[in-house]
Amino acid sequence: MSGVFGVVSNKDCVDDLFYGTDYHSHLGTEFGGLAVLGEDFYRQIHDISQSQFKSKFYDDCKRMRGNKGIGVISDNNEQPMFLNSKFGPFCLVTSGLIENSGKLTKMLLKKGISFSEMSKGVVNVTELIAKLINCGSSLIKGIEEMFQVIEGSCSFLLLHSDGVYAVRDSRGHTPLIVGKRKNTWAVTSESSAFPNNKFEVVKYLNPGEIILIEDSGMKQKSPGNKSCQICAFLWIYTGFPASSYEGINTEVVRERCGRALARQDKDIEVDLVAGIPDSGIGHALGYAMESGKPFRRPLVKYTPGYGRSYTPPSQKTRDLVATMKLIPIKEIIEGNRIIICEDSIVRGTQLKNFTVKKLWDCGAKEIHVRPACPPLMFPCKFCLSTRSIDELAARKAIRSIEGHDLEDVTEYIDHNSSSYQKMVKWIAKDLDVTTLRYQTVDDMIKAVGLPREKLCLYCWTGESPESESRRQKR
Repeated sequence: MSGVFGVVSNKDCVDDLFYGTDYHSHLGTEFGGLAVLGEDFYRQIHDISQSQFKSKFYDDCKRMRGNKGIGVISDNNEQPMFLNSKFGPFCLVTSGLIENSGKLTKMLLKKGISFSEMSKGVVNVTELIAKLINCGSSLIKGIEEMFQVIEGSCSFLLLHSDGVYAVRDSRGHTPLIVGKRKNTWAVTSESSAFPNNKFEVVKYLNPGEIILIEDSGMKQKSPGNKSCQICAFLWIYTGFPASSYEGINTEVVRERCGRALARQDKDIEVDLVAGIPDSGIGHALGYAMESGKPFRRPLVKYTPGYGRSYTPPSQKTRDLVATMKLIPIKEIIEGNRIIICEDSIVRGTQLKNFTVKKLWDCGAKEIHVRPACPPLMFPCKFCLSTRSIDELAARKAIRSIEGHDLEDVTEYIDHNSSSYQKMVKWIAKDLDVTTLRYQTVDDMIKAVGLPREKLCLYCWTGESPESESRRQKR
């Protein structure tokens, strides 16, 4: 997923924009972008796949001037997008995934609307959103009508002479949070961008809510709705530990996940508990607190230059990051029975080839893997992450057990079924670990602390927001 940050101030906002946007660097790996409005628009985009956001934009920020601006760390599209529209010029940054982007592009082309930007051979989704908004009779109408035609999710910030429009996607899948510091207002995907910049949280936007942040403050333009289905994976993996969504802190949730995993393990004797850096650490700390076993670091992350191995688009790049970033400490590993807490098992190849193998090679006696969420069964429909069912470790297991792909995997989702146990056993053998136990859906929901109906669980259960709402109406 991408991360966005916006700011409006009674003075120059560039420093706040620069540092606030940089606090989203854990989310995207492809592009960074800033747009500032002063006497005119100033926009800059850089490829950050091989370098840090700060180093790319440091010199640009010396030239930028303006009291309002938006920034993005993007997982795919080059952003911000500039459009000289019938509502006046504006810049746009987005976070999300539009599943029917191809269909919408064809619809607009038939209407005579042209596209100038391409991203990896397809229309830039941020430009598509901008063109859809421009079809409305007003900015607000255009935003509301855009939500009616897209499939997927899209939260975004729109920089206009009016100020910064902040819009959370209609299902609330991705978050937007408003903060204030004296006469300066900010809006962010990650609340962790606020503390060091001295912003206090003022509001968590509702799903579909539209607000305008202008020089005089914040105005609500559309109240949105209360039907939230926020991505549970934010707390498990993608979110930063210091961030809170819907008022619930990520690190606290991860500790609760770890405690729940430990409560399953009354029959396991180990010497130490460890987490795969970075997101697995919070889960491991919770496991250690609940079990009473010592938390240690047999694997340490070399941070400079290596981001998340899950987010880069190519398998070759993911493998390189996974190989280089984790360094084993033989003195801690050798001869020990180790619990390894991981946020999730997606493809399983990196865990097997670049984590488990390092532990065995350093003389581990036993390796017990504990993912903090259930087996991933479906590629996400709302953010750019795993895009193919074939990639998923659970699906590879099912295909091997059944001899073919299954359309209905209900039996394999139920953690009490024999089919589920066979699947987990197959994955454990494939990973070459002593034992493997996943978090249950119910324990994960309890750890987050929101009602089930307010969470998107699609990648684990296949329950989409549409199917959930239909089920609730019956």
